[in-house]
Amino acid sequence: MKKLVVLSGAGISAESGIRTFRDMGGLWEEYDVLEVATPMAWAKNMELVLRFYNERRRQLFSCEPNAGHFGLAALEKYFDVHIITQNVDNLHERAGSTKVLHLHGELTKARSTADPSLIYEIGNRDINPGDKCEKGSQLRPHIVWFGEAVPFMDVAGQIASQADIFVVIGTSLNVYPAAGLAAYAPESAPVWLIDPEDVYVPVRRKVEVIKEKAGRGVTILTEVLLKR
Repeated sequence: MKKLVVLSGAGISAESGIRTFRDMGGLWEEYDVLEVATPMAWAKNMELVLRFYNERRRQLFSCEPNAGHFGLAALEKYFDVHIITQNVDNLHERAGSTKVLHLHGELTKARSTADPSLIYEIGNRDINPGDKCEKGSQLRPHIVWFGEAVPFMDVAGQIASQADIFVVIGTSLNVYPAAGLAAYAPESAPVWLIDPEDVYVPVRRKVEVIKEKAGRGVTILTEVLLKR
C-alpha cells in the first residue's frame, strides 16, 4: 500500500467555520499575536492567554469536520495515509483519520508548565488560573507558541521522506519549519497542491495543482489517484 503524506493547514479547517489567524477578519485583528501566542505573553498576562485559547476551544466544539477531512479519512481504504497538520483542532481525528501528527500542538490538551511531558486530555473544558498538574504547577495550553521549538519536526521529516505521494492542503507555506516539509519528499514522489490561492511549494519538481478549496479538491484528488 502506497504511503500518502498530507501536510494540512488552516485552509482545510476554515471550511468548517474555524476562524484562521491570517485571513481577513481573522483572529489577528482581535488579538496581537505577541499578546496571546508567545512565552512572553504567558509571563505577562496568563489570564488573557487562557481566555484566548478557551474561546478557540469552545469554537472548535461548535464546528464539524467537512468534506475535506472526511475525504482524507476515506483514502485510508486505498493508501497508508499520514497527516501532518499545522492545525491545533481535532477535526481530522473526528472525521476518522487514524494517523495524525500535530506539529503545533492540540487545543484539546493541557500540559504542565513545570514538566512538558505531563500532558492531559481536557476535551472542551476551559483551563483556568489555579488549574494545576500533579506536581502543583499551573496548566497551560498544549500549543507550540511563536519562539518555541517544534518538537515533532524530526518525526514529520521522517514521515515526509518516506512518502510515495505528497499532498499540501490549505497552507500558505509561510510558517517554518513546517513549510519546508515538502522538500523532504523523495524525488520519485509526485507532489500535489490543493488550494484556491496561488501557493509556492519549495520543491525542485513539477507540482500538480488543484485550484479548489479543500472539500472539492480532495474529491478531485481521490478520483485522479484511484484512476492511476
